[in-house]
Amino acid sequence: MVKVFRYRVKSLNGLLNRQRRAVNFVWNFCNDTQKFALKWHKRWPSGFDLNTLTTGTSKELGLHAGTINAVCEQYAKSRAQKKRPFLRYRGRKSLGWVPFKGRDLKREGNAFRFHGHTFRVFYSRPLPEGKIKDGSSFSQDARGHWFLNIVIEVADVPARVPVHGVGIDLGLKDFATLSTGAKVENRRHYRALEHHLGIAQRAHKRRQVTALHAKIVNQRTDFLHKEALKLVKTFDYIAVGNINAAALAKTRLAKSVLDAGWSSFRNLLRYKAIEHGAWFEEVDERMSTQVCSTCGCTSGPKGVADLGIRDWVCSACGSRHDRDQNSALNILLRSGHRTPVVGIPVL
Repeated sequence: MVKVFRYRVKSLNGLLNRQRRAVNFVWNFCNDTQKFALKWHKRWPSGFDLNTLTTGTSKELGLHAGTINAVCEQYAKSRAQKKRPFLRYRGRKSLGWVPFKGRDLKREGNAFRFHGHTFRVFYSRPLPEGKIKDGSSFSQDARGHWFLNIVIEVADVPARVPVHGVGIDLGLKDFATLSTGAKVENRRHYRALEHHLGIAQRAHKRRQVTALHAKIVNQRTDFLHKEALKLVKTFDYIAVGNINAAALAKTRLAKSVLDAGWSSFRNLLRYKAIEHGAWFEEVDERMSTQVCSTCGCTSGPKGVADLGIRDWVCSACGSRHDRDQNSALNILLRSGHRTPVVGIPVL
């Protein structure tokens, strides 16, 4: 299993800023080479071809040879993934990025040695023993802080027996409703600081605006990490509705949908479930609100017009349902791992 450990860098930020400009130069050279191949109908250069063209430039650019190779290989990989003939140039507004090969990073206690320099970091959590893999890098955020991202291979965790399962319905009134009836409060991190953000934007205080945006992101990320970890430690099997956040982000609910961070939460649940040996599945949630989780009759509230209906009674069996919990129960049922404790409805 591969994990990424991220540490904020304490020292040598000036060196990283200089290397960032050199990395941008290498990237832009790769882009120019690609455009030249397009203009003269030549074969598109691969990562190996770009490595050959940049051989011997390490000393002149002040970069490690592994960094230059990593940039060239990443350019070719990104071009193939995006299926574009060429990519955007990297300039002053691009966030800093200095990749390197995993074999070139050495540990020195709570610090790390790379290219003849020792980088001290805020050692927020211990780095496990394992092979440091390619894809590791230094990266910069919008406030100019540098981080060391270490991709490391750790031992796989055996999967647990799926005894305790849970269905999760994601929403806006409550961030998540579990099939057990528990609800997770929607913290609305952006809404909480929206007023202060508007004041700073109107006053053209760019640094304050950047700091507020970073605070919102950090609060949301911390909340999502903690909730996801709590779920994978409590339940052996997790089923989540595949709500289309991208489509809802184009409606009048866009600000609330983006503030909730549903897609990030599902991604966190997916990898944390693998890390802790739990099971994870995304389930089709269409009609999950309308179908009675007891008898299977379609008699629940429908469409956007009925969003205000939070409780309803099934016209067929008379069962009273909380709208969101009923949806979570249907999501768990559709996953095929409904536990005997929950019960099996009559269909």
